[in-house]
Parts: sequence; C-alpha cells; structure tokens
Amino acid sequence: QVRLVESGGGLAQAGDSLRLSCAAPGVILGRYSMAWFRQSRGKDREFVSAITRYGLTTRYADSVKGRFTISRENAEKTMWLQMDSLKPEDTAVYYCAAKLGGELSFSGDDYEYWGQGTQVTVSS
Repeated sequence: QVRLVESGGGLAQAGDSLRLSCAAPGVILGRYSMAWFRQSRGKDREFVSAITRYGLTTRYADSVKGRFTISRENAEKTMWLQMDSLKPEDTAVYYCAAKLGGELSFSGDDYEYWGQGTQVTVSS
C-alpha cells in the first residue's frame, strides 16, 4: 500500500512562492511515476505537473509552465512542487498522485494512489 502525504500549502499573496511536498514513507519511490493535480471549488480536478520515476522527464500544464517546477528525490521518498509567481487562479486543493511504472499520464484516472490534499489559497 502506498501512502502519500502532502504538506506545504497555505495562504499566499499574488506573486509569492510556495513549495509543496509529497512524502511517501516506506515506499520504493523509484517504482512510481508521480504527478500533481489540483481541484478548485466547483471545478473538475485538473492536471498540474508530472515526473517520471527518476526525474528525467517532466510535463506541465500550460497554465503553470514557467512558474511551477516539479522535482523528486527517491532516496528521500519525496516529491516537491515549487510554485513561483502565484496567481489567484492557482487557488485550489493540490493532490499528489503516484502510478506504478514509467509512463507519464495527464489523466487522474491512470494514477492508483493519492494523497489527502493540501489547500493553497492565493489572494490578489
């Protein structure tokens, strides 16, 4: 069983930075591709970013490209999402997700394991 625990959310002002963490204790993290998704109130869950098992390939949603950076350190069993130049439209609950294997996916349906989510609120 894979347990994912997000942290690092909170309140920010437009232009600020936040760094989200996703810890996966007790897991051989290198077996899993991972991603961040987010869901705003009243909206569907949307893809934010994904990273392959060893971090060689990353993908971003157009809305965050150039502002967010995904990274991971398998030895630390942790993935991060560095969020810079935050905008009010980035306000959402952010979830980390993991899927066994190396292929990236933009679809949440392909991810087998999910964290509980962490709230990010950006004021203007």
